[in-house]
Amino acid sequence: MSKKSNTNGEIVEIKLQGHAAGILKQAVGFLKIFLPETLAKRLVAIILLAIGVPVKTAVGLTGLSERSLWTLHKRLSMLDVSEIMVFHYGGGRSAKASGLEEQILAEIEAGSYHTRQEIADMILEKFHIKMSRTSVGRLLKKTASNG
Repeated sequence: MSKKSNTNGEIVEIKLQGHAAGILKQAVGFLKIFLPETLAKRLVAIILLAIGVPVKTAVGLTGLSERSLWTLHKRLSMLDVSEIMVFHYGGGRSAKASGLEEQILAEIEAGSYHTRQEIADMILEKFHIKMSRTSVGRLLKKTASNG
């Protein structure tokens, strides 16, 4: 049980039944049919935060991290729900050989390299980029699929 002031300054008592966590997990499971899991959890968290459930309680009920919920709580005061429900994929790390792929492929075709390790050694020597054998394989696969 938690007491929270609403926007009018009135104290509102929020009661969470013992089986609330199970019901919310079922709701998230249902929403996952239509939304990615993270957005399903985020929607449930928005509802919980909107009715005044404390962040620490919402963590246990949604499965989101406390940091995510504090960020969500802050964003709810600044943005519309429709803006919060957009899922942004991480940008990730850019490829080491980005922009040099054509030059590396031209060098591979001009030389006689038989293994990924030989290619990795050549890239280090000529382009000063240290790549693992796995990264070389990804580069070769990516360029092969692009034509």
